[in-house]
Amino acid sequence: MSHLKRYLPLAILVVGVIAVFASGVTRHLNLDALQTHEAALRAMVADNLVVALAAFIGIYALSTALSVPGAVILTLAGGYLFGTWVGGAATVVGATLGAIAVFYAVRTSLGAALRDKAEASGGRLKAIIDGVEAGAFGYILTLRLIPLAPFWLVNVAAALAHAPLRAYALATLIGIMPATFIYSGIGAGVGELLARDEAPDLGVIFQPAIFLPLVALGLLSLGATLFQRRRARAGKSL
Repeated sequence: MSHLKRYLPLAILVVGVIAVFASGVTRHLNLDALQTHEAALRAMVADNLVVALAAFIGIYALSTALSVPGAVILTLAGGYLFGTWVGGAATVVGATLGAIAVFYAVRTSLGAALRDKAEASGGRLKAIIDGVEAGAFGYILTLRLIPLAPFWLVNVAAALAHAPLRAYALATLIGIMPATFIYSGIGAGVGELLARDEAPDLGVIFQPAIFLPLVALGLLSLGATLFQRRRARAGKSL
């Protein structure tokens, strides 16, 4: 019974993924759908802001946990409906909750088996696991700040590396803020773009003026982590 209970969180995620893709809901994660339902969405926000925010956070957390494609569209929607700062904050909370759900499901269900497989095969997942073990908070923060490593892959690697939950959650919360607020700001002005039949530049995050500072922050975080690791090793050798 305890063996089955261990796999329950993962089973719930798998069933959720199948249900979401079978329902075809992912077809509606686009800017056209956002524009089509604008009046109803804005009315819901105006009628009860707290409920609308809670619903948005829940939807974002669920989509993150199920690795549903369209996270950028949801982030734009947050800025579109709630404004840059409120929408961005709601997105950060939702994404962090969803990431914690994946972390917990993988760690409790398949942690040992997947870790052994990653250790044997090497590759990208093994490299991330090694980095997380070297310094969980700093390494995860680096991966979150630099939007190159897939979000779900970092979730899985952190769980396999048995990263402390507090360090994982805090690094995720802080690390996703810069990119999230950038896209939320774009979403806040997307209504005017759509009215002019223009599409927002979703590749803005990779423009040098934005991407290079994020890389610098990530490298600074990684450098601090490596320094602390080296200092700890030096202390042990004394």
